[in-house]
Amino acid sequence: MLRVTKLTDYATVVLTVLAARPGEILSATDLADHSGLESPTVSKVLKPLAQAGLVEGLRGVHGGYRLSRAAADISLIEIVEAMEGPLAMTECSQADSHCGIAHQCGARANWRLINDVVADALRGVTLAQMLHPPASSDDAPRRSIAVRVASS
Repeated sequence: MLRVTKLTDYATVVLTVLAARPGEILSATDLADHSGLESPTVSKVLKPLAQAGLVEGLRGVHGGYRLSRAAADISLIEIVEAMEGPLAMTECSQADSHCGIAHQCGARANWRLINDVVADALRGVTLAQMLHPPASSDDAPRRSIAVRVASS
């Protein structure tokens, strides 16, 4: 099964709390309360989010965190890459692949294509959109994405 890590999931939850309160500065404790997460977990996800420039940390008595830019300008790929590094479905999907059989692998081109499709899908969803899930998301039909597989 392919999934993002729990920390990436939690980072998205924390960011949606901030996105729902544009311009507000929330402490890590406030973010934990609003998100239902433990304070240490919230603190753990805020560090890479700040390093990636997705949130700003403000010091002082009224310090805390806020989004560094509008939620509509933050894509899911940015969140995933802030938490997990560059998206790579397989070792050979990376630009600097260290796979020993990459030169003779027949699947590499297709894995890179699939990697690009997933990255494009994540680029196409913003944090602002994550605030408003589709009505009846459990019953919503899944969208298909046209992919042309390379053949030899």
